[in-house]
Order: sequence, then structure tokens, then C-alpha cells
Amino acid sequence: MYFISVQTKAITTTGVLASSSGDLRHVVETIAQLPETYNQPITVTLNDRDINIVARNTILLLIALVGESIDKAIDCIIHVWYSALLRRSDNELLQHRIRPLIQDFCLQIAGERSEGIVGKTWTFGQRSLKLVQKKSSWDATLSYFEQPTGLTAKRAQNIRTAVTLAASRVDYTDRALYLLSPSHRIASRRFREDGLLLPFGFPRHDFTDPNPTFFHTEDSWPMTDSADPQYGWSTEKIAQTSSGPATADLYGKIFYFLRATLRCFLVRLSESAVSFQLFSTDVESLPEFLDGARFDRIETSNIADKGWFGIHKTLASLGPFLQAPDINPHATLITSFINAVDENLTQQDRMANITPNSAETKTLMKYLPVKRACASKYDPDLIKFHFGRDAVSRCDHIFDRHLKELRLKEWADLLGMAIKDDPTIIEKWPYRLKLRPGQPGAQAEFDRLLAGGVSGKERYVEWRLVDG
Repeated sequence: MYFISVQTKAITTTGVLASSSGDLRHVVETIAQLPETYNQPITVTLNDRDINIVARNTILLLIALVGESIDKAIDCIIHVWYSALLRRSDNELLQHRIRPLIQDFCLQIAGERSEGIVGKTWTFGQRSLKLVQKKSSWDATLSYFEQPTGLTAKRAQNIRTAVTLAASRVDYTDRALYLLSPSHRIASRRFREDGLLLPFGFPRHDFTDPNPTFFHTEDSWPMTDSADPQYGWSTEKIAQTSSGPATADLYGKIFYFLRATLRCFLVRLSESAVSFQLFSTDVESLPEFLDGARFDRIETSNIADKGWFGIHKTLASLGPFLQAPDINPHATLITSFINAVDENLTQQDRMANITPNSAETKTLMKYLPVKRACASKYDPDLIKFHFGRDAVSRCDHIFDRHLKELRLKEWADLLGMAIKDDPTIIEKWPYRLKLRPGQPGAQAEFDRLLAGGVSGKERYVEWRLVDG
């Protein structure tokens, strides 16, 4: 998803806020795709309550900013971001160029109380990065450069595969692999084994150092067994990326896609006036850090889901920080609902969907034709059919019903906000199938959705402030 659209071209300065940012993928893609004619200063404010996310985002942005050669920075970012092991040159860049920036400030604030909020700004020409967090979080950030004593590459790999290849999770692993094509299963299995984001045939002998941003605590791997670089990026763009003669090399495609995207990001960054601000707090406390700032884009991840912050609190807390319509009529707050459809399915909805004559079943059979009788309810084809049903389902009526039950129109009216009828940043259902069965590319689109870590039921809603 891109934070900035062409409609912002008339604005003097563009401010972007990601209130629960997660990793940097949206920031990277946004800056990478800026047109050459876009020359306004940009302020990107990222917040996440997870220190692991904030520390790694800080480190990756500093790699991008310190002025190393673009080629060296690109591959270093890829491997620090995704690979379990690093080349010695990557680790040296971390230890000799990035770590001193954090360490020097930690020494300056050594006498501060643990819960005290302190900030530091680094300036690199017309670009800057500001990090504001508790003193204890600064100390924690410094630990992301340190490896446990005696941790070898072999030991680090064993710690990781104890999670990614856990015997207790074999059922889940097999289900995930079954949704992939046979060639992609081989590539996925290899990534679970070695954790290196590289094309399949690339030599691995240079990767000798455990990635300290992952292995900074003893005997633990911080990711889930399902964490995968392919999730979060456009599966269509990855599929369209050349991986050379090995045309089915999934992780080769991801690697080259990231190389191209990061190159655009770093080149654009070097030519632009960009200020990054990073905070490490929960959403409820975030307004205290924003100091009355106004933003042209506010992205809220899925905190609007009922199980997290909720849509009412999200709008009330963050809506006031949206830029006024008379300054930027295109200012937009983006909410996503990842779980809303599943949480609001009725028994009647479920039964209507799974009947043999339902529209969903008829459509699904065009993508997954039944070729044999299923031996049991655990038959792999039946499980694949179950996952595929989400991909072909149309859930507009369920989500619309949910919005009415929340009485969002009345709540938005109280806050001086309204839903944008025509989204300008991201589609309402961005992962929904676009093609019909039988159209050129339809089967490939279905297969990508089934394997790509999303369900097609993710719903986005864009909000604006109302004039007056």
C-alpha cells in the first residue's frame, strides 16, 4: 500500500503517520514509487509498541541513511531484514557504522531514569531520523547489535529450525506447503531450513554470522514458524519479477523484487528531503508524543478490529490529527479490518456459503475441480477446498451489516468525520479476485491468493474530515 497519492502534489509538505507501523514495507514502497516531479518535503512518523519492531526499523533506516554505496546497502538491508545469518561485511556495517550511533547516545543518557522519555535526532544532509522512547528501550535497542556469547552459525540455525521445523507443528507446515505449487514447496522448505533470503542456487558459504537483530537473546527465535518474506508484498509483482533461468524460484523472485524496490527507495531517498520520526508506545499514549501535529495520511494497521483498539477509539484518538480539509482536502485516515468478516459470520451465512449449489461452491469448483472422492474430512484436497472458499466468497453484506451494528455513521458525525465513498489510496477489498474463472490469468491469480498469506476478506475503509 502506498501512503502518498498523486493528489498530494499541490501540498507544500506531506506528513504521514503509521500509528501501528509493523515493518517498513509500506514506507519503502511509498518512497520508491514517488514520481520524479514530486519534490515536497516528507515527514514519516512511525509508531509501534513492540520494541522489536521499532529497534529493527531504526537499524534498517540508519543503514539506508548512513551513506554506504547503494549496492552494499541494498543487500545489507535485505539480509538484516529477512535472513537468519549475515555475511561478515553486513555485520561489520552494523557494528562499525550503525551501532556507534546508538551506543554514543546510550552513554549520554546513562544517568536517566529507566522510564524517562528521551529522544535523539541524526541528520544526514537533507534527511533525518528521530527516535523517541524510554531510556530502558534505548538500552534494549543497543542489545540488537549483540549476540549471546558463544553463539555459532550452526547453533543459531538449530535454534531457528526448532521453531520453523518443529515436530509439533508438522500439520500446520504441511497445510501451508500444500497450498503452494510443487516447485514453491521446495523453495519454501529450504527457507525454513536455512533462513537465508537468496535465489535457490546462490552460494551460502559467506553467511557465517548470526543476525544479531534476531539472535540477541539466548536460545530463542523471535518469529513464528509461518513468518515468511513473501507475506506482505504484492504476490502479483513478485510473480512478474524475473528470477533468471530458474523461472519458478520463489525466493529468487522475492530477492530480485526487493533489490529493485530498495534501489528505487534509496535513490529517491538520496534526492529527497525526508524526515523520519519513530516512537515506541501504545496507540492510547501516542497523542502525547505528536505535539499537535497534523498528517495528510494516517495508516492504522488493523487496530480498528474489535479484538484490538476498536474502530470507535481509533477514530476518536487519531482523527483529530488528520490535516484540515481547507489545507488538504485529500487528507485520509486508513483503517483495515482483518478479522471483521469472520467475527460477524452468522450460522446462516456459513450454511448459505457451503451448500453444493451456492455461487461460491460453483465458482470454487472451476478453480479446484473435484477429480476424486475424498477419503476423509482430513483429505488434503478437501482442506485446500476449504481454504479456497474464502478466496471466492463475497462478504460485502456481512461487513455492511457490521458497520450498521457499530453505528459508525453516528459516531463519525460526532467526530466530524465521514467514510470516503470512493477510496483513493487502497481498494475496499484489495486482495479480492479481480478476474473471473476462465479468463486469462484467472487460475494463476487464484493460486497466488491461496498461497499468499491473505484470505481476500480483508476490508479497508478510508476516512476524511468533514468541512466546517
